[in-house]
Amino acid sequence: MAELKFDIIETLGVLSESPKGWKKELNLISWNGRDPKYDIRDWSPDKEKMGKGVTLTKAELEELKKVLER
Repeated sequence: MAELKFDIIETLGVLSESPKGWKKELNLISWNGRDPKYDIRDWSPDKEKMGKGVTLTKAELEELKKVLER
């Protein structure tokens, strides 16, 4: 499997934290050198490991916000 490269451009917020220190975060991330996208996923305390997550474009994030405001 190819190595996954990422660069956390900005941490926008921590949504929750587990007793083991893993945090569910909303971040702006560039994956494999591509344009940054919004990303929600769990991260280990040292950011070496990550859980499954969802990646959204700005338009998708704005649409999600509208849905949540209903």
